Amino acid sequence: MRLLPFAYAVRNLGRSPSRLFLSVAGAAMVVLLILVAGGFVRGMSTALRATGGEHNVILLGAGSEESVERSEIPAATPGVLAASVPGIRARAGVAYVSPEVHVMLPVGVGAAGAAGTSTGESGASPAASGTGDRQVMLRGVTPAAALVHESVSLVEGRWPASGADEVMVGRMAGTVLGVAESEVSVGKALVLDGRPWTIVGRFSAPGTVVEAEVWLPLADLMTATKRETISCVVLTLDPYNEATGEGADFGDIAAFTKTRPDLELVPMTEREYYGKLANFFGPIKIVAWVTAGLIAVGGLFGGLNTMYAAFASRIRELGTLQSIGYRRLAIVWSMIQESTLATAAGGLIACAVGVFLLDGLAVRFSMGAFGLLIDETVIGLGLLTGLALGVVGALPPAIRCLRPTIPVALKAV
Repeated sequence: MRLLPFAYAVRNLGRSPSRLFLSVAGAAMVVLLILVAGGFVRGMSTALRATGGEHNVILLGAGSEESVERSEIPAATPGVLAASVPGIRARAGVAYVSPEVHVMLPVGVGAAGAAGTSTGESGASPAASGTGDRQVMLRGVTPAAALVHESVSLVEGRWPASGADEVMVGRMAGTVLGVAESEVSVGKALVLDGRPWTIVGRFSAPGTVVEAEVWLPLADLMTATKRETISCVVLTLDPYNEATGEGADFGDIAAFTKTRPDLELVPMTEREYYGKLANFFGPIKIVAWVTAGLIAVGGLFGGLNTMYAAFASRIRELGTLQSIGYRRLAIVWSMIQESTLATAAGGLIACAVGVFLLDGLAVRFSMGAFGLLIDETVIGLGLLTGLALGVVGALPPAIRCLRPTIPVALKAV
């Protein structure tokens, strides 16, 4: 079968610049939506699953395995664990055992006064100048948290001091609070428990949901929330300790919890816990894909109308091609090439926008925030969508426009 030259399809694209623009723009919008949905799903899943440390174990209260915020365990649990379980990683005699309180509370943003004061230069309380409060994940920690959470690194300022109403914020705290990053910089203040807390440090934890949290001293958060129990204990196991020649695994922690039923503890690997959270948000991911799919279908029908209008005006040309010996299948293939070139161009434009403008864009959700992840998988899906739009969008109009016989087509206006 003799095919039409590829240059024929290329030249036809320029016959109507307005129609070409509509085809490229429509395909770009559909592919961009697919990239956003894919980046949303990939970003959420990756952030949740990457949050846990490889050798970290989290101990929660019995019955609270799916939410650390509801968990309550005795405050003495960390000391009992450190003394009873061999094989916990240690450095300079300090065990990698982090008692923590996790709680979601409303937090506002206010203008910070001078360090160590409770009023600003104008005499007004910073709490009075706070913006609308938003729910933010607060984590009460001790210095041991820096050992357990290896992905967390202090990038500016210092660690908050206990009893001084000081906090440090993650890199995405501004996204969760709905303010510019400059509003949560070192020296500013957050309004918590009706009073200002000075931001003294900023930390990063790339690729995790921890970056959307606010950390403050454990004792201060327990006082602010009027609680005597902690939420959990996070510890790091040492698979092999060079000093003792021994190691520990998850089974040792599970055995400890069974020998101490009075503590009512449930052990989980940290990655398992955040993996369950990722599964919990599964319906949200499905909704994102369904929404993208529905709009993609709408875009496909719009493309069908555009291509039909383009091909219908060329029925006489198509009849001429048949009369000089080109088979209908060859003409359909040329039309598919023409349509696919336009949609592929739109797909490439959308992918460029996704990589340079959307990748890493912060998105707020109930657990905090995460960045859209436009990786090679999402880009590949977007490009395939662009190519599919070209093929599927060209076939029905091409078949319909080739249905008339050659004499009827040559007489078409």
